[in-house]
Amino acid sequence: MNLRSDQGNERLAGVLFAAGAYLLWGVLPIYWKQLSQVPAYEILAHRVVWSCLFMFCILLATRGLRQFFKEMLDICRNRKKLLGLVIASLLISVNWLIYIWAVNENRVVETSLGYYINPLVSVLLGIVVLKERFSMWQSVSFALAAIGVITMTVSFGTIPWVSLSLAISFAFYGMCKKILGIGAVTATTLETLIVSPVAVAYLLYLAGQGVGTFSLSALPTSGLLMGAGAMTATPLLLFASGANRLPLSLMGFIQYVSPTIALAIGVLLYHEPFTTVHLISFSLIWLALGVFSLARTRIFVSAEEWIAKASS
Repeated sequence: MNLRSDQGNERLAGVLFAAGAYLLWGVLPIYWKQLSQVPAYEILAHRVVWSCLFMFCILLATRGLRQFFKEMLDICRNRKKLLGLVIASLLISVNWLIYIWAVNENRVVETSLGYYINPLVSVLLGIVVLKERFSMWQSVSFALAAIGVITMTVSFGTIPWVSLSLAISFAFYGMCKKILGIGAVTATTLETLIVSPVAVAYLLYLAGQGVGTFSLSALPTSGLLMGAGAMTATPLLLFASGANRLPLSLMGFIQYVSPTIALAIGVLLYHEPFTTVHLISFSLIWLALGVFSLARTRIFVSAEEWIAKASS
């Protein structure tokens, strides 16, 4: 009885941790909007630097510095892992930059679309690059999502590059993380540490030119720039705690909390356009995600087997 109770408590804790992570990711547009007067490149530089410092504070508080430096030395001795980590750090930096720019250009709805289709792009990468198994229902979900994106492209006469860039960059980033197999805290610290020299150099250049935003005379803005570190690292830590306690299938459902919140914020709070075309495209993608999420359930697996037998 106690064992079952402990398992239930662990599962509840996992749900709360995961929901907290995706809730914070979902409301991030509100945070970046408070910095709309700051150029996206400068926000990114501050985000990298303060995230790195915040992660070192976490390591110091949890007495994990020794283990971190040990893992860092092991990675530095492995050229493939080091190269993979550099690529991952560049990918997440590009992803952050596009996201920040898009939010402050009133394109929050497009960012939500990007993170809706990201799981599908991730699976496609797994199939193409990692040679993972491809099911019939996954094919159906990809087709529905593709129709949704094509509908938007044809109707508006332009490719939704913000959405696709976010989805593709984060999918490649996730693939790098999967191949590397490095813990969340160590990986996040190293990823920000790798690009920190460039970020610091850029901020020093801005300060030297007298155009930097960070100053004692602009404390609210400076405080928000510093807080970007905590806003970046906290959901990552919550996510890692949730992922360790929950099955992958449940994490798969919870992940849609974030783009759903972002979509609601874009439409209801910032009054971004959400036309009939948007509704049709998003509905197709939501349907695709529904099929994708249920693809491994017993009823869908049985249906796939029955269709395979009937068509043979």
